[in-house]
Amino acid sequence: MEVVSKGQEPSFREKLDVTELLQDRKDVVAAKPMSVELDVRPYEGTAQVAGELRADLTMVCSRCLEPVEEHLSIPIEERFALASMVKDPEADEDLILVAEDKVDLQPYVEGTLLIYLPMAPLCSDDCKGLCPNCGTNLNEQSCGCSRDVIDPRFEALKKLLE
Repeated sequence: MEVVSKGQEPSFREKLDVTELLQDRKDVVAAKPMSVELDVRPYEGTAQVAGELRADLTMVCSRCLEPVEEHLSIPIEERFALASMVKDPEADEDLILVAEDKVDLQPYVEGTLLIYLPMAPLCSDDCKGLCPNCGTNLNEQSCGCSRDVIDPRFEALKKLLE
């Protein structure tokens, strides 16, 4: 790898369009291009890639289905080494082995973004969600539906409390 053999320390500063990557995510309404800032340095015979990813997404609140603006700042750090240069590949499980001198970092950057996406984004911590009976957004108004419905599987437990 040129970073290791020639001591080069390249930097990458670019915008990456992630709309295609996120197209199957139903909770992502819109995504601005992701900002990628990476520095590559030699480290103990490997190439260390470190930096930050920043993404601005519009997602859907998992409780009330309203839009939520998410601003992600994601640290990224990976180490790469030529497979032919590593004597014991199992000695360092964090090391990514590659076959060639040049590595396409885009799959690693995209994978990191997917890992850091919120699983259940919320518009606020106290979001009341939707009424399960009529669908009213309980953050905006109350609906008057009865909340006393008990799961039939727990009906016997209710009798114990009487």
